[in-house]
Amino acid sequence: ALPSEAAARRHLQRPSLGRRQPRCPLCAAAAGCDELRRHVGTAHPEPGPPGSRRPGAPPECPFCGEAAGRELEEHVRARHGHLLGAPGADTGNGEQLYECPMCSLTCTDIQILEEHVDLHLEEHNFSEGGNIRDLELAQQLQTEEDEWQRSEEEKREREEFKKLQRQYGLDNSGGFKQQFLKNMEREVDRGRMQPFEYHKRKADMMESLASGIDDGKTKTSGVIEALCKYYQNENKDVRRVWLSAGVDHFHSSLGDRGWGCGYRNFQMLLSSLLQNSFYNDCLRDTTLTPSIPKIQSMIEDAWREGFDPHGASHFNNRLHGSKAWIGACEIYSLLTSLRIKCQIIDFHKPTGPMGTHPRLFEWILHYYSKDNEGGAKVVCTSKPPIYLQHQGHSRTVVGIEEKKNKSLCLLLFDPGCSSQQMQKLLKQNCDGTGLKLLRKFVGSLKEKQYQIVAVDGVLSLEEKVDSSTPTNFFLLHKLCIKLGFPIKEILNGN
Repeated sequence: ALPSEAAARRHLQRPSLGRRQPRCPLCAAAAGCDELRRHVGTAHPEPGPPGSRRPGAPPECPFCGEAAGRELEEHVRARHGHLLGAPGADTGNGEQLYECPMCSLTCTDIQILEEHVDLHLEEHNFSEGGNIRDLELAQQLQTEEDEWQRSEEEKREREEFKKLQRQYGLDNSGGFKQQFLKNMEREVDRGRMQPFEYHKRKADMMESLASGIDDGKTKTSGVIEALCKYYQNENKDVRRVWLSAGVDHFHSSLGDRGWGCGYRNFQMLLSSLLQNSFYNDCLRDTTLTPSIPKIQSMIEDAWREGFDPHGASHFNNRLHGSKAWIGACEIYSLLTSLRIKCQIIDFHKPTGPMGTHPRLFEWILHYYSKDNEGGAKVVCTSKPPIYLQHQGHSRTVVGIEEKKNKSLCLLLFDPGCSSQQMQKLLKQNCDGTGLKLLRKFVGSLKEKQYQIVAVDGVLSLEEKVDSSTPTNFFLLHKLCIKLGFPIKEILNGN
């Protein structure tokens, strides 16, 4: 605590010789070093006499006890400057002594005393404003750190978004035509394609785009028939097998490699429907397999009719001329717009050990075996193939095996398999090794979630109109996914 003005005056008027005994800063009573603390505690307990300073109180003037705050230095110099130069006692040998009013330090030079008092005042000014300045600085540094982290997070989000746009073909980098030409130019540069072949394939591609019909260069036909013959002679471990109706295999080309699996699987499914007279009325305007750009336009037409408005907004209502990936909802929209009745079944979580989906296999077995309960080992059904979707890829289910140990194995057409690989299955002396491309056991499908699109008949015109309303299946389907329920259970009222 700082001394009052009266105590300060007594300090300045009191003689001081040599080394002086410590004094109380409140009443100037002499006390030894050890006794000074006890004296202050007993003689001046809180709240203390006028002039004492409580914790958190503003600094007081050492001469008059007035609270001065940050202006302490100006106050002392203006009001009590004459006291700073007051002479002390004579030492006896003609030397004047000057005592600090704040700490009782004795000086022999008035200038030294003034400098010493200035240090006291600066110290008080710093202690008064230091905490505030430190807090302001800390807040400023924290604000700058938060802004930097926010900026970095936004930058990272923009980069991730652009990466996803590139990955899913939504970066406006062109579509099938641009990628086809670019990849052929790369093949020519690497010496893998002759210039005359480049020009020929370019002309064929332009003709295909103009007509809207797939050129068939990636198509392999007759695989289902070859599988039927193979299983009739196979006697090792297959107890029964169910095969879909005839279906052509399509694989990715230079124009859609890396993003065209959904379109290629639709071509497979459509190729089977085109061979079934039951769907002739629905497909009378689609007699040949459409090209990928044509399929994109067909999906856009379905959106304009009102199918899946939420999904359409995801693509900004535009697919043609892009490399956008499509999935189960787009396939469902397109089939429904063609008056083909179908359903989406969600397998939203594993139903077996080690992240497997045995219920998926059981559902597909029921799909193919229903109405085909005969005792024949090989059952060639009239069922269309099934569109199978998971994160990042899609395939086509063309059949299912039941082993002698009761285990199940799916038969899949993968757009990633080339025509050369698929044609090995057409050989009469096929020994079954080529089936490794098709077979997928329960332990082979461990994605977190699967969706299937299964064709289930024909829609009337009224049913088609009802299916295109905005409050239809699509919103219900997305709600089911969010809640974690299979769509079939919701539709059945469970």
